[in-house]
Amino acid sequence: MSYLKLENIYKQFAGKVVLKGVNAEIEKGELVCILGPSGCGKTTLLRIIAGLETADQGKVIIDRKDCTMLPPSKRNFGIVFQSYALFPNMTVEQNILFGLSEQKKLNKEQQRAKALEVLALVGLLEHKNKYPAQLSGGQQQRTALARAIALSPGYLLLDEPLSALDAKVRSKLRLEIRRIQQELGITTIMVTHDQEEALTMADRIIVMNNAVIEQVGAPRTIYEKPANTFVANFIGTMNFYENNKGTFGVRPENIELTKNVLPESFWTGKVSFLEFKGAMIRVYSKLYDNREICVDLPVEKAKAMELKENDTVYLKVADRHLIQYADVQEAV
Repeated sequence: MSYLKLENIYKQFAGKVVLKGVNAEIEKGELVCILGPSGCGKTTLLRIIAGLETADQGKVIIDRKDCTMLPPSKRNFGIVFQSYALFPNMTVEQNILFGLSEQKKLNKEQQRAKALEVLALVGLLEHKNKYPAQLSGGQQQRTALARAIALSPGYLLLDEPLSALDAKVRSKLRLEIRRIQQELGITTIMVTHDQEEALTMADRIIVMNNAVIEQVGAPRTIYEKPANTFVANFIGTMNFYENNKGTFGVRPENIELTKNVLPESFWTGKVSFLEFKGAMIRVYSKLYDNREICVDLPVEKAKAMELKENDTVYLKVADRHLIQYADVQEAV
């Protein structure tokens, strides 16, 4: 039985359809990322789940109850925004206690114990007397997360929670959020446009585009078996080519490249550009028909091959790595 169910959700703003018949189910205790480009409808969907927007049509079922028309205050969720939304005149501890003070079932001593408990969970206990302006961006976001989970909500909503942080902090914090989510076992729905966040954090990913869901699946399934060319282009990099059997896609890491003729080589090309990407080199090869194919090689292998621009290279793909598509969409 799903914990949260969306049934045939429609929503328009000023005559523009932003959600078109969206159906999804989220299981208790899982972290689901709603992933997609700007304007695809993902944030509107999150706001409908929270009750901050009302769907024009459809139902929101939470814990087997129809919550479609319930106000946010009756939905028992915690939410973390991109902007942190902390009170600047309150310390870290006071920010947590502010929400807890509304819980009449807890006395002052219990409220403070709970605040200290969640601050320890997010690694901020030693910063409890600091004000938001004295914290780093990552510490502010952890404070916002602590405030949200202190209320022991039924589910947690994260609205682009890491997008305001630099890359290194973002990478560290997504691991911390995932650890906390798993430790608490709290059902979590996170909106993001960052594919790396979705792939590393989620149990399942809902990929959206143009007001509809394109694919739902585990991160590995989404990456290895994208349902259509939009998903293939949006998540990672995909090479496409056509033959008399149709349109096929293949990931750059699944192409074999050598400077020697391969038996049953797919393509022959010339190296047009070498892109250093840390642990790997991305090799762009121009084919005879002027199409470009990119291949990812470990740095050491690329060095050993002494690749340089205008080298002739031979490319081969195992059948198991080919994905056939009926649709062809532009890359995002």
